[in-house]
This record gives sequence, structure tokens and C-alpha cells, in this order.
Amino acid sequence: MSTKWLKTLGAGLALSVAATSVSAETLRVVTDPSFVPFEMMDQETGEMIGFDMEIIAEVAERSGFDYDLNTMDFNGIIPALQTGNVDIAIAGITITDEREEIVDFSDPYYDSGLRILVSQNNGDVDEMSDLEGMKVGTKIGSTSYDFLMKSLDDNDGVTPYPGSSDMYMALMSGAVDAVFYDAPNVGYFASTRGKGKVKTVGPLYEGQQYGIALKNGSKWVGPVNEALAEIKEDGTYKTIYEKWFGPMPEDK
Repeated sequence: MSTKWLKTLGAGLALSVAATSVSAETLRVVTDPSFVPFEMMDQETGEMIGFDMEIIAEVAERSGFDYDLNTMDFNGIIPALQTGNVDIAIAGITITDEREEIVDFSDPYYDSGLRILVSQNNGDVDEMSDLEGMKVGTKIGSTSYDFLMKSLDDNDGVTPYPGSSDMYMALMSGAVDAVFYDAPNVGYFASTRGKGKVKTVGPLYEGQQYGIALKNGSKWVGPVNEALAEIKEDGTYKTIYEKWFGPMPEDK
């Protein structure tokens, strides 16, 4: 995720979240306020909303802890966990070997990557090979552009756009046959402005996995993993996912 935006610690954004027990331990949770639709500010209520916010609420309730939520620049999140200034972070954090050396991670809770977006009535595209010879919109300089150029033998129709809104408008106007871009972004568009007009299809490509980060040696890793397993098993995760991203991707 991009970390170039300037963000400040939101002193007024500390939110005491409802407890499962009056004696529950209160943990310090931090997130990045600008990673749509994982976490973002509701301009009407002043509260943080998004996919990650619903996940952490479920995890906290099932794990048995309360939490105070604050926002922070993404660049400061891992250092804050290292120093013990916060206990848990959820902000679309990719699990990497380097990060695992200094913080603990939960089991993966979100599979990210690249995904295909087509018009709602398109029944011809199900996977990458179906895009051969088609006009495909993507973003200039993105990993999705590079992936298309490497994966398609007939890639003359690959059309890079300066912004995601440009390629989405091109798809809805019929200027391109499909869009290929970051899965969270296309999924969110399909479930909001493009709802009923476009749909995501096929599997994820070039996958990454997001995890909940905890300070090193945290006793909450086990309970958090158990909570994540529960919400996936009982359908809660699927409900939250499809609220923010539309239908879950198929397995490859």
C-alpha cells in the first residue's frame, strides 16, 4: 500500500470499543486512516470505518479484549509495535519475512493481488488467457501493467491510464473490454460506483497476504488466530468481505 500521504496521529480519534467483559484488558490498536476501503474516516460521524475496522471489531470481541483505536502514518506502525507504544496494528499490512523478524503476525486474513474487472453482462472472460487480443485498461507504471505485458502473447490492446477512475470510466463506456488492477481497488469499485454495471471475475494473480501485526511476543497471537478462524468458519468473514469488495475470488 502507498505510504506517501501525510497523516497525523488522530488524538481526537481514540475510540473506546465496546467490551465483551467489564474486566477485559484494553489494548492499544493503531491503523492507517487512508487505505480505502480497508480503513477510512466517515466524514459524517468522524469514526473510522472499512473492512479492517469490522475485522478487528469481530476479533476483539471473540478474543476477549477491549481496544482503543488511533490512527497513524503507515510508516510509523511497525516502529510503534517494536517500541511497545501500541499492541496491535491492522492496516492492510503485508506479511513479509523482514517484518516477521521484528513483530508477530496473525494468520493471513486477506489475500490481495491483481484481478480482472469486466462489464456485468460479459460472459466471455473468466481468466487471464481470455484477455488475449482484447482492449484491457490498467494503470500506468503499475505491477498490473507489467503482469499483462508478460502474460499476454497478444498484448497490443493493453491500454495504460493515468488514474484508476480513468480506466473504470473507459470500461463502463465500452472503450476497453476489461480492466486489470489491484484486487481491493477493483473489488471496491465493483461494489460501490460500479455496482450492477461491472463485476470481478477469475482468481487473484501475483498474490500477497495481509496479517494483523502484534508486538513481538504478544500473548494475543493465539486468541487472534482462533477468532480469525471462527469468523471464516461461521460465514462472518464472507459477509464482511462481500460488503466491501463484492464476491470473493475463486481459487486458482
